[in-house]
Amino acid sequence: MILLDGKVASAAVKESIKKETTVLSKAYLRPPHLAAILVGNNGASETYVASKVKNCEEVGFLSSLIRFEADIAEDVLLNKIIELNNDASVDGILVQLPLPKHISEAKVIETINPAKDVDGFHPINAGKLVQGLPSFVPATPYGVMLLLEHYNISTKGKHAVVIGRSNIVGRPMSILLSSNLPYGNCTVTICHSHTPNLNEICLQADILVAALGKPGFVKQDMVKKGAVIIDVGITRVTDETAKKGFRIKGDVAFGEVSAKASAITPVPGGVGLMTIAGLLKNTLQAYKNSY
Repeated sequence: MILLDGKVASAAVKESIKKETTVLSKAYLRPPHLAAILVGNNGASETYVASKVKNCEEVGFLSSLIRFEADIAEDVLLNKIIELNNDASVDGILVQLPLPKHISEAKVIETINPAKDVDGFHPINAGKLVQGLPSFVPATPYGVMLLLEHYNISTKGKHAVVIGRSNIVGRPMSILLSSNLPYGNCTVTICHSHTPNLNEICLQADILVAALGKPGFVKQDMVKKGAVIIDVGITRVTDETAKKGFRIKGDVAFGEVSAKASAITPVPGGVGLMTIAGLLKNTLQAYKNSY
């Protein structure tokens, strides 16, 4: 069984980005610049944004963290995004989700200039992805593809099953795996909460991607022997014995499923780290596109 270690794979991606950034920063007289907006003080969001800022520094990017209180008016947030759109020194813009309920996530995403949408959520980037045109791919599915590439996981002609149909992970993941790409060309089935024969379908999967946000949902009896298991789930589960009072759990029951899998991602230490690698790759591309 191969452990698809996100720490190892992301380090390799980041080293490549760092080398390219060093060269380009001299040619363009400035490094890439990512601007992140954080609204409120959600604990998980604070952790994710801090990690993104830290990783930017590690590869030689500039990063700006813009904070707003949770009660910020929607138009104030949108105006800030427009300001960043017009700032030639900013290459990538991300707004950390989720947002407070009084703010429309759709409006926020659609206000970001698609050329700076390094999260890959804008409808224009989503449409380009569907048509196989160059676009910014949502960072988590992009990270999964980078992970498959790093470990040279064979995908051509395989049956991939994706559990989850979100615009952030499930749908773009299914498109990438079915695309005519070196680590695509799968036959893909998307499953969701209304799929009646989920276990039966999962048992047919050569590659199983779990992205539904339910800790330990995928059990051993849902997995074919020798399958490749990609666990996208990252859920904080209360645990009073843990130092922080919680543990991070994936959507896959790792202990029992790993015994049947040919390859599997751990949680933490798997797809989460690759998501940041995908974000950095997108930011570097946005920077290169601006010249």
